[in-house]
Amino acid sequence: MKMTPSEAFVETMVANNVTDMFGIMGSAFMDAMDIFAPAGIRLIPVVHEQGAGHMADGYSRVSGRHGVVIGQNGPGISNCVTAIAAAYWAHSPVVMITPETGTMGMGLGGFQEANQLPMFEEFTKYQGHVNNPNRMAEFTGRCFDRAMSEMGPTQLNIPRDHFYGEIDVDIPQPQRLDRGPGGDNSLNEAAELLAKAKFPVIVSGGGVVMADAIEECKALAERLGAPVVNSYLHNDSFPASHPLWAGPLGYQGSKAAMKLISKADVVLALGTRLGPFGTLPQHGMDYWPKDAKIIQVDADNKMLGLVKKISVGICGDAGASATALMRRIADKSLACDETKDARAKEIAAEKAAWEDELDNWTHEKDAYSLDMIEEQKKEDGNWLHPRQVLRELEKAMPPSKMVSTDIGNINSVANSYLRFDEPRSFLAPMSFGNCGYALPTVMGAKVACPDRPAIAYAGDGAWGMSMMETMTAVRHNIPVTAVVFHNRQWGAEKKNQVDFYDRRFIAGELESESWAGIARSMGAEGITVDQLEDVGPALEKAVDMQMNSGKTTVLEIMCTRELGDPFRRDALAKPIRFLDKYKDYV
Repeated sequence: MKMTPSEAFVETMVANNVTDMFGIMGSAFMDAMDIFAPAGIRLIPVVHEQGAGHMADGYSRVSGRHGVVIGQNGPGISNCVTAIAAAYWAHSPVVMITPETGTMGMGLGGFQEANQLPMFEEFTKYQGHVNNPNRMAEFTGRCFDRAMSEMGPTQLNIPRDHFYGEIDVDIPQPQRLDRGPGGDNSLNEAAELLAKAKFPVIVSGGGVVMADAIEECKALAERLGAPVVNSYLHNDSFPASHPLWAGPLGYQGSKAAMKLISKADVVLALGTRLGPFGTLPQHGMDYWPKDAKIIQVDADNKMLGLVKKISVGICGDAGASATALMRRIADKSLACDETKDARAKEIAAEKAAWEDELDNWTHEKDAYSLDMIEEQKKEDGNWLHPRQVLRELEKAMPPSKMVSTDIGNINSVANSYLRFDEPRSFLAPMSFGNCGYALPTVMGAKVACPDRPAIAYAGDGAWGMSMMETMTAVRHNIPVTAVVFHNRQWGAEKKNQVDFYDRRFIAGELESESWAGIARSMGAEGITVDQLEDVGPALEKAVDMQMNSGKTTVLEIMCTRELGDPFRRDALAKPIRFLDKYKDYV
């Protein structure tokens, strides 16, 4: 039928069930924007386009649908690069729509001109460039299809003059892949390994969440009597209330999970790429089992055996593969059956020991942290120890919560404390590790799931990069709760200066005004907490206001300057200096 390219663009989004998008209005796409509302599409205007990209990421991660972000050509688009990179490493099906300079002005150095495809080349699964208005619907549909089939961001690049004119077009209907379990040979080999395993362990990864395969993973774990550990920053990939759950691997993860997997003779890595940062030694333990047989299941064949040496690789959907493996071992006599009861007791004991350790791990014990505790008492009184705060927050968490964490020292320590019983509940910046992530991402999640409590964790530095989106939350009725750990420093990098650079502190201090006060000036509620017994009640009050009064609240927690383990002990070394004037700096 006849329509304008703008209409073809909008109608193709409607065919893909787009109801919400995030961005800042711009002249480059105003002709299409003019008909968003009658098409049933809400454009949520943000303060900064990086926030829009993170919101689209959060939206897609909790809904399992596309997140959509759009901006003005040039600077509006370049502001999104960081957010799209984070979405890439989270495997989020975000569609980044990038209107660009008109075709007759390209190469002339015009206003807001930029070469926009190379910006996103590394962080997208597919890039569609509308080279002719007649192909608007084709490329739009393909970007939405590829985002789902490739499980990652795609870019739709549209010269701004291609929104206008008259074309004949058929609106393409969405195409969705039906993913299978993998090849029979690899499944049979894996089943044989599982049948012979005496101490099997399952690593449940993000692929289990994306495949909606929690129940399939549970069934397989229960048949094997296998402890289940979460892959790094996928704490929602297996229910924490299940007796076989052991907690997350990776930085600041669960000692119970690490001790149990270290004993494995067969590891089933289900829906995980086994990323290098997620299997690093931690808590003084190099826990990855050196002699275990590794079965890896991933929907992307390029991930199989990429990081860890594997015995069997299965290219398949995590849920379908788990079902196929279950079918093969359901009625078999398994070597692990004889030790199932003993293994269950061992799992329970390791978990109990870890919980007891967390209960008593009230503050960091290194000399620097102890000095800082005393210094803080002199300056500010008895401010709160981060680990105690995280434990109190954990106890006060509401059911069905969605929690996002930013990057940083306290936020990373939170990995030890965050537990979930529902999938699509934990949002973190994954391997890209960028600051300014938590607040906008959980706002996008709240748009997708308005009936679930949405809570963000951030430190001073990361909060400073994203707090302006508090105004978006207030303006557009997206109530969330932000927990800001006020310890006046860039903690993660400062810890490196403690451990490797003889406490020579450069650029790490962040003296700031009251974050709660700034929140109130933006129209949100602001609560400052400096007593431990008030942490849980303050979170409960903030969540109650979110769910029952539609209020966004910033919960400012006054913390000491204690520091957890460094992020990258593996990537740093004591300095060596050759020039005389630097010899004292070792």
